[in-house]
Amino acid sequence: MEKIEVGEIFTLSDESDHEQEVEVLGTMNVEGAEYVAVGFVEDIQKETDEDIDIFFLRVEHDGELSYIESDKEFEKVSAAFEGIMDEQD
Repeated sequence: MEKIEVGEIFTLSDESDHEQEVEVLGTMNVEGAEYVAVGFVEDIQKETDEDIDIFFLRVEHDGELSYIESDKEFEKVSAAFEGIMDEQD
């Protein structure tokens, strides 16, 4: 699978098979694993940056995206993403 790019939009299904479009807000490598930060497209279109719910997905070796299960892993990835955003300001 090709690399996921910032600005890319794709559709995710939640547990109840409700589909929502998400936009990639950032990509990062944390301790050898690749992650993407995404936000819901409808939120991005109508909200200011502070109001967007950002969540993170792990990019598996086969290119599939998976949800982060552990709080510890989420905190590491979240901190890395905040660091990247601070550098861009």
